[in-house]
Amino acid sequence: MRASRRGHGDEERTGVAGLAYRVKSTYAGAVRATGRVLTAVHVLPKEAPPREKRVRHWFHSLFQVHDSLAIARLGVPWWTYDAIDKVDAWLKDRARPIRVFEYGSGASTIWLSARADEVHTVEHHKGFADHIGPKLATFPNISMMVVEPVESPLPAVPSEKSGNRGLDFSDYVAAIDKVGGTFDVVVVDGRVRAACLKAAIPHLAEDGMVIFDNSRRRRYRTAIETSGLTELKLSGLTPTLPYPDQTSLLAHAK
Repeated sequence: MRASRRGHGDEERTGVAGLAYRVKSTYAGAVRATGRVLTAVHVLPKEAPPREKRVRHWFHSLFQVHDSLAIARLGVPWWTYDAIDKVDAWLKDRARPIRVFEYGSGASTIWLSARADEVHTVEHHKGFADHIGPKLATFPNISMMVVEPVESPLPAVPSEKSGNRGLDFSDYVAAIDKVGGTFDVVVVDGRVRAACLKAAIPHLAEDGMVIFDNSRRRRYRTAIETSGLTELKLSGLTPTLPYPDQTSLLAHAK
């Protein structure tokens, strides 16, 4: 779930995309300002409640919307709470070493670094990478790549995301091939997710897991349903979001 990165120029500022960006930015700014006021008058605690107190943690998180570093300080990735709990338990039971590849950097990168031996993450947006990169660089087991899309009149791997017209994400998708090897976990939470999922499957350990965020979106359903992987849909509350969402965990059929 990558909307936490908005505010770094990721969308076109004109037309429908521009209007959506302005509405989102206005909402995020107003909510974060409200959170600062509530904290100052001691209505909202400075520290988030433990994740086990889900509703309270979720309410606290609402005031950190669209801020990846703030979400990281909450001690959660930006997936549904059910998915967070399931992945956390799965990783605790997993034999080490654990290798992770992630499409789309953010709070989840930091969260995973505390639970895995290697985290390789690729980010398509240089502005956001410049923002979060210094923080990620403090973790010795995180390796971050910045692979920007290339302008093309006929993109081989186009994005359906508004504001990305005429951009080819082929190199971004192929970043997993550049790192190479198999991974216990692959996170698909960036751009061109259908193409990323297809590229990830050959690198997924036989008993590994793909974490596919925002999996309810119609444009992702065909890729998931034809992937040959089994799907566990985990819907419900998600940190910072005032509405329910869905994260899916995908695995090789047994």
